[in-house]
Amino acid sequence: MSTDNKGDNPKNYKKFIIVFWSLFVLAIASIVLLFSLISQGRLGYIPTFEELENPKSNLASEIYSDDGELLGKYFIENRTDVTYKNLDTNLVNALIATEDIRFIKHSGIDFRALARAVIGALSGNNKGGGSTITQQFAKLLFHDQPNSKFERVIQKLNEWVIATKLERRYSKQEIITMYLNKFDFVNNAVGIKSASKIYFNTIPDSLKLEESALLVGMLQNPALYNPVRRPDTAKFRRNVVLGQMKKYGFISDSLYDSVKQLPVDMSRFGRQSHLTGNATYFREHLRGILKKWCANHFKPDGTPYDLYKDGLRIFTTIDSRMQVYAEEAVTEHLSQDLQPAFFEHWKGYTYAPFYFEDNVKENVKKILDQAMRRSERYRKLKLAGVSNDSIYESFRTPTQMRIFTWEGEIDTVMTPMDSIHYYKFFLQAGLMSVEPHTGQVKAYVGGIDYKHFKYDHVSQGARQVGSTFKPFLYTLAMQNGLSPCTKYANIQPIIYLDNGDTWEPRNSSSKDIGTEITLQYALATSNNWISGWLIKRFTPQSVVKIARNMGVTSFLDPVPAIVLGSSDISLYEMVGAMNTFANKGVYIEPIFITRIEDKNGNTIESFIPKQNEAMSEETAYLMLKLMEGVVDYGTGIRLKLKYGFENPIAGKTGTTNNHSDGWFMGLTPDLTTGVWVGNEDRSAHFRSLSLGQGANMALPIWALYMQKVYADSTLTISTGDFEPPLEPLSVEIDCDRYEEMNSSKHSNLEDEF
Repeated sequence: MSTDNKGDNPKNYKKFIIVFWSLFVLAIASIVLLFSLISQGRLGYIPTFEELENPKSNLASEIYSDDGELLGKYFIENRTDVTYKNLDTNLVNALIATEDIRFIKHSGIDFRALARAVIGALSGNNKGGGSTITQQFAKLLFHDQPNSKFERVIQKLNEWVIATKLERRYSKQEIITMYLNKFDFVNNAVGIKSASKIYFNTIPDSLKLEESALLVGMLQNPALYNPVRRPDTAKFRRNVVLGQMKKYGFISDSLYDSVKQLPVDMSRFGRQSHLTGNATYFREHLRGILKKWCANHFKPDGTPYDLYKDGLRIFTTIDSRMQVYAEEAVTEHLSQDLQPAFFEHWKGYTYAPFYFEDNVKENVKKILDQAMRRSERYRKLKLAGVSNDSIYESFRTPTQMRIFTWEGEIDTVMTPMDSIHYYKFFLQAGLMSVEPHTGQVKAYVGGIDYKHFKYDHVSQGARQVGSTFKPFLYTLAMQNGLSPCTKYANIQPIIYLDNGDTWEPRNSSSKDIGTEITLQYALATSNNWISGWLIKRFTPQSVVKIARNMGVTSFLDPVPAIVLGSSDISLYEMVGAMNTFANKGVYIEPIFITRIEDKNGNTIESFIPKQNEAMSEETAYLMLKLMEGVVDYGTGIRLKLKYGFENPIAGKTGTTNNHSDGWFMGLTPDLTTGVWVGNEDRSAHFRSLSLGQGANMALPIWALYMQKVYADSTLTISTGDFEPPLEPLSVEIDCDRYEEMNSSKHSNLEDEF
């Protein structure tokens, strides 16, 4: 029996060896086949060579000011890529120490870490995951969330293949950079550049040690370690990262001990949104321009550019400093002076702030009903199929809401209809400031608060311009050989209309009736009778033509009353037109963009404004001299008396019927700035000229803005005089000498007789 056993052992052993090696070879072959299938994309998506060379990601388009400041972004994902040299050293060290200490040594898969993870999972003593930074990047870049454990296993194997491919295609530095650029740090912060800006208002290469550690800590679970919502949890995770950095010698024990005590500081946190930040109205206006541009400009692959995904860099004309000063000026005047005066002015009136001579109740109800039907709440209810009766009932039901005040947003309870009425009280404003010789818009304020009042009063709105239209008429006078010193009798003209009726302009003042006054004095005091005499001489059609030459595109009715500003024109058009005077008679279209670059920094298009010669240089200079009278002794004199300006300023105030609109146009050699102020509804306004005139509503904003501009030594805005033409003027502009010359001519004529 023992002999038989001895004989069987070699056979069994041999059989065992054959089976063992067969299974081993089969396992190896299966693994090879498995990874071959994975590599070919048979068991899940595997990127092509081209996709690995150019991994796709949605990049935010960035808007830059002329002085290099980031004004805002357009995005689906708020991501802007940075290069490795723009990453803080502590950030890179924290990432490696926490996520993949052998990152530099492995080729995409760390088998030691993988074995540790498997053993930890089996033993219940988990000491960390086995995924490398490259694998984590692969997971971010190419995979959706798995629906089952089996899918996750296949996905994991795919990640291994992708990781090895990535390691062959990219350097270690590039993989780290792409990973940090891709990761979503929540709170609309996609990528390390956005995260640095949103959480700490800085850039990646300027992060502090504790900030770098906190952001790296978020990589494990950004929702769990969100420092805004869970600062204590985020601090714990941050200190784990700091501990890893200490463990591997990236920071000293003493530095670790001091930094780990620091609180999580979110005082600089700020979500990036089109509703907040500087130049909100400008950015929204720009969005419309850029969407049209993208639709008509194409990438190398033939598809149109996507404003929200292609990482365009838009370089604008806006000066970030001047933009801040403009917004501050609007806020200061309206919040501290004009709006309180408006509230006080209408205090105790049942139908405030609306003024109607008759049918007040019916007219106010009509205004509020129209506003209700234009509201977002009404639109959503209508789309949901809610009946009109139910909609009206909902607008009269008290609701908790957050409303705008000049002291900041407040929570309150009121009916939606009451909130509509509440917002009708607020005075609105628009400001645009242009560099005369380039047409570049340096400041753009479309309203008082974009979040609550989205209507843009620079480009969208067109309102009656009042006496700011008169310079178009006076331009014809200067163009036809008259002087600012030319005199007209201050008596009321009668103008016969084509239909047989007559039109007689009215003056707001009885001063100087029957005397002869100069054109400069007439414009300075906004005299309507002299405008009447001039329109009789030069015709409404001629005024329309010169306005068109100066860039006005709005409808202009060629009737005599046009000279009093009966037409509705946008602030954008008016500033561009008035700028013609400061640009020596050449109309230059105001522009907002200087160039657009692609995500790689290649210039796609540069922008040059359209120009045309609207008048002679002499005519433009004579108009500046005429308009200086407005500030020196006319309706704009408070610029000197109240605000202390001593430098030459050409200006024109404007006030419309019932004081619904207040305007001021102010020109200096380096800036042409226009301001409009009024309520959303023309029937809401001051009831007195002293409060509702342009000199009280709009001029102070111009003054506050320019005071801030002149006080900034980093800006080079001149306080000098306007440059006269090289050729001698054909008319005399010194009114004393002009009078002497006319007297001399008159005496010579008498001697001849």
